[in-house]
Amino acid sequence: MAEQNILQDEDFLLDDEFFNEKEVSSQPKPKKDMSFFHQLPVQVTLELASAEMSLGELTQMGEGDVVALDRMVGEPLDIRVNGALLGRGEVVEVNGRYGVRLLEVEAISLTGAND
Repeated sequence: MAEQNILQDEDFLLDDEFFNEKEVSSQPKPKKDMSFFHQLPVQVTLELASAEMSLGELTQMGEGDVVALDRMVGEPLDIRVNGALLGRGEVVEVNGRYGVRLLEVEAISLTGAND
């Protein structure tokens, strides 16, 4: 019978010396220059509400039918950037055009550091 050489978890552990050789800097990393990203276009959408229904229910609908949505009147709308939730807001009218007023912004950061 051939002897099997089975690797154990301990075989993959690194010595503490490996980590001690590298100096750990206590200085904060410098902020990255993000000015390049300021010019990139993104798609901003407002999500009023949504509803889930079967395809059968949808095909039965006709002109004048109403779809009940999952939001109450007056609730903030979701503001999405390229599909990701940015925050919530409300629709406003500015010089005869629709706009959105930010009411709350999700805690997100493109730099990877939560400020």
